[in-house]
Amino acid sequence: MSEPRPAPLASPQVFAGLSVGVVSVSFAAILIRLADAPPLVIGAWRLGLATLILTPAALGLKRAELRSLARREWGLAICSGILLGIHFAAWITSLDYTTVASSVVLVATNPLFVGLASHFFLGERMGGLMWLGLLVAVAGSMIIGYGDFGLTGRALLGDGLALVGAAAGAGYFLIGRRLRQRLSLLAYIWPTYGTAAVFLILAALAAGDRLVGYTPHTYLMFLLLALVPQIMGHSMLNWSLRHLSPTLVAVATLAEPISSALLAFLVLQETPPPLALVGGAILLVGIYLSMRGARRQPSHA
Repeated sequence: MSEPRPAPLASPQVFAGLSVGVVSVSFAAILIRLADAPPLVIGAWRLGLATLILTPAALGLKRAELRSLARREWGLAICSGILLGIHFAAWITSLDYTTVASSVVLVATNPLFVGLASHFFLGERMGGLMWLGLLVAVAGSMIIGYGDFGLTGRALLGDGLALVGAAAGAGYFLIGRRLRQRLSLLAYIWPTYGTAAVFLILAALAAGDRLVGYTPHTYLMFLLLALVPQIMGHSMLNWSLRHLSPTLVAVATLAEPISSALLAFLVLQETPPPLALVGGAILLVGIYLSMRGARRQPSHA
């Protein structure tokens, strides 16, 4: 079966969808901080509720497509879900040890991992402008998070967990790019989110965390995490993977630290490091260069 050609990179609808995804995932760090529950429990409820909400549509609209999936496609979807589970487990845990700004920035270095893997393993060659934009954006991200480096062992542990989350997130994006060329959005995200939910539930139980018995406020945060950052945010990013390279989608998510840090300041009164404004400006320049470079890249079949 031939793979559909991606839509033109200049499509306003594609970039609008990508923007919705980035803005939606920016709320995750704040909602996580407002949820009074262990990190693995938060991740388990987020993915579990998202999967339950999507189940009626998946089984009602995509039952035939799901039944037709090859063993390899199921295997890749399960691997993607495990990587997503690792991504959330490491990143959400990092928020207990370091600031929102540094955690989100470091986990957002996944474009570097995605770009290298796409270039050397997927054959999606990037031009000079795209590479320049990627490196500038990552440099801006590192400047934003510089304030935490070397402060305490606790902060460094949080930073290290965020980097683990970045590597796992890169694998999730790369598998998503491959599967989204053949599968509809719902047929991909339902088994992927479901696998991640099972992974996080088992991880939470293994860690001795209780899955129930939290306050109504915390359950509300679980629901908002499932609806906004997961179903709206991650699903729109996965939708974009059918039309854009995984590197470009990953680079676009680097705008998340800016909005997340702003929300942390407004909601949590958490002041970002002094270099945040400089790093944020550099980061935006990098995203702009990457977008310009991507428009010059030929479409892949």
